[in-house]
Amino acid sequence: MVPRKPEQAPASAAPRRLPPRESLVISKRLLWVYGGAYPLENIVRVYTFKLTPRRGEAITRFFKRGGLTLLALVPLSWFLNETGDSSDVDDIMQPVLVVLSFLLIGFLGQALAVVFASSPYVLAIETNGWSTALVTGDRHQLDQLVFEIAEAIDQPDAELHASVASLAITNFGDYHFGDSVNIYGGSNHTGVVK
Repeated sequence: MVPRKPEQAPASAAPRRLPPRESLVISKRLLWVYGGAYPLENIVRVYTFKLTPRRGEAITRFFKRGGLTLLALVPLSWFLNETGDSSDVDDIMQPVLVVLSFLLIGFLGQALAVVFASSPYVLAIETNGWSTALVTGDRHQLDQLVFEIAEAIDQPDAELHASVASLAITNFGDYHFGDSVNIYGGSNHTGVVK
């Protein structure tokens, strides 16, 4: 029996290169935004806007949460002062007062983070699903990118490479995002709140 030579594996294609992670790239009918790929045919809207924090709502939320915490903190501290020597009560109430104090400080920190947050100008790319890509940069550059992305959707051989900045937002609920809708007339309208 003659030994068989192992079959040679076919030559592999050149390794595929991903677009740089610090950019926005259109190549081969895909829009790459910071390593995420969006098919151009799935893009339904591209626009720019100023992403503003919900400062008033953050302050209102702090007063609601902080007020409730104070409503618990003040009577408990008064009760602790009135009991005086009772070490059993002190052992139970001291940790509760510490936790409530830390909660109050945490609520204040959350509110101040939103109040002093910046309002960046952003480019939003919405798809026909739930995905939305957001990048920031120079306002004029982002406005130009809207036009270039819109043109690329119609041109199958479009190529684009732009350097943009990413956003460092931890809670999108603290920002006004999307459209505001006012409904006039009719009856029993609840409106749309975003």
